Amino acid sequence: MRLHRPAFLLAIALVCADVSGSATQSVLAPTDQEIEEFLRTARVVRTRSAVKGVTGSLRATLSDGTLTHDAQIQTIDERKSEFRGGKGPAEFNFRDDWRFNVAAYKIDRMLDLRLVPVSVQRTWNSTRGAFTWWLDDIQMDEGGRLKQKVAPPSPACWVDQVRMLRVFDQLIDNTDRNLGNLLIAKNWRVWAIDHTRAFRYSKTIRKPGELIGIDRQVLARLETLEFESLKASIGDYITDEDIRNLLSRRDSMVAHFKKLGDVALYDRREPALGCSSGSTPQFEAAAPGLRVPSPSHRQ
Repeated sequence: MRLHRPAFLLAIALVCADVSGSATQSVLAPTDQEIEEFLRTARVVRTRSAVKGVTGSLRATLSDGTLTHDAQIQTIDERKSEFRGGKGPAEFNFRDDWRFNVAAYKIDRMLDLRLVPVSVQRTWNSTRGAFTWWLDDIQMDEGGRLKQKVAPPSPACWVDQVRMLRVFDQLIDNTDRNLGNLLIAKNWRVWAIDHTRAFRYSKTIRKPGELIGIDRQVLARLETLEFESLKASIGDYITDEDIRNLLSRRDSMVAHFKKLGDVALYDRREPALGCSSGSTPQFEAAAPGLRVPSPSHRQ
């Protein structure tokens, strides 16, 4: 499939703009499939360090002769029988794997969360890795927001986004969410990046107390997940055991929300619209608990 370049370039300009809410953007935005094609086939023009991070990721400029855009390249593939990442307890059978970025993206889209940028497998310099679409419209990460004491213009919308992020992280058993890999676009859309340390081994949700709300359509999609469809979509990136663990966590999560009842269900705002409202209130504890652990800025 070839990209329709004039429309695609216009869509990129719209995506990178500060969006207050427009039906036109949804129509013109490039599809995931178009972005995937570009990431897989465009020529790598140059690379440089991604600056932040401890996994040796690169920021690459790609071009197909018409469109030029950046991507993040991660090739980490590390296994350790025991790992200590800080003050916490040792982790056994530790994995840090580029494949999990692709798996996380695919699961995100199966649930229609749209929290994760497009990520594909690609071989570059004889090494396989994940090529992930670089987000150009980012104003800050969560660490920067807290440091600058900037409050979201629409706290309720912000809380809804973070609730969905928590659902996603507990579903994929991502214990490495930190202040540096939760990004905030100019329209206050939340993006989640860097999932190379997800897919741990828990069979139940780790922190049910943090799961206090979920979009009703996402819950319905969660219930439809099954082994065969997951295997077909992400079987090249995670193991059968990983898939079974994910489904076990899903069962635990669904039971949790069923127990909470209708009070936990809501209809979220279209993700691409973000949470802009045209004003920036003073920083306050409008949404306690939004802080995520450890500003380690892995990328």
